[in-house]
Amino acid sequence: MNKVIITLILGLLISLPAEAQCAMCRAVLENEEGQETAKGINDGIIYLMAIPYILVAGIGFLIYKKFNKAKKT
Repeated sequence: MNKVIITLILGLLISLPAEAQCAMCRAVLENEEGQETAKGINDGIIYLMAIPYILVAGIGFLIYKKFNKAKKT
């Protein structure tokens, strides 16, 4: 159990550099006439942002139900 916790903490603390192309994306999105691509990008960002919160809430709910069921029996 201790190895799992240590591995989890180290995994959260270690970060790797990433190359992003934000300036290129912004230039493409600003130059488009209809702004349809920009709307699609914004929708995708919101979708990607919401999924982890939904998963964590679901796992938290399952843990809550499991512990409450154990207390009742």
